[in-house]
Amino acid sequence: MPDVEIRKIATSLEEIHHEGGPRAEKPYRRAAIVAVIKNPYAGQYHADIQPFMEDLKPLGLMMAQRLVEMLGGDPSVVEGYGKGAIIGLGGEIEHGALWHAPGGYAMREVLGGSKAIVPSTKKVGGPGTRLDVPVTHTEASYVRSHFDSIEVGLNDAPRANEMAVVLVMTTGARVHNRAGGLAAEDIKGEDGLR
Repeated sequence: MPDVEIRKIATSLEEIHHEGGPRAEKPYRRAAIVAVIKNPYAGQYHADIQPFMEDLKPLGLMMAQRLVEMLGGDPSVVEGYGKGAIIGLGGEIEHGALWHAPGGYAMREVLGGSKAIVPSTKKVGGPGTRLDVPVTHTEASYVRSHFDSIEVGLNDAPRANEMAVVLVMTTGARVHNRAGGLAAEDIKGEDGLR
């Protein structure tokens, strides 16, 4: 399989100071990175698609490192993450599943071995398709204060023979979280859930 062919990369960074209530002492930061790449399997069915996962690993690492840089360069400030993919109309949903391991393991590696599963979503769509990428805590999936989603999409992507792969990271709990449940400071960190 040849190297991954990137057409474009887009990033976004949000700083949320309040949601109508008191100002946060420190803004909640949410970062997203989208890489629009050629889908080598677009246009026809291929039985063996797993080799592309290996090709995607360096892209995942580069994207995860860029997210940490966007959030200040210190991996320890990252408390939430997620991933996703939008597959162009010439592809199939299964092509997006190839991003699960390269995207998820890249973020875990860059963050020093986070335990929680990296939540994910994927869909097939054309240029302008939007995707809500789920976010959970990096160490325990049951921490409700960190449940979030980041909407991504580009007006000119993905084209039929492309896919847009996405990674997102956040720096903490939602600004005015008060839905209860397991608190981040009470994480045991044994199983990635609690």
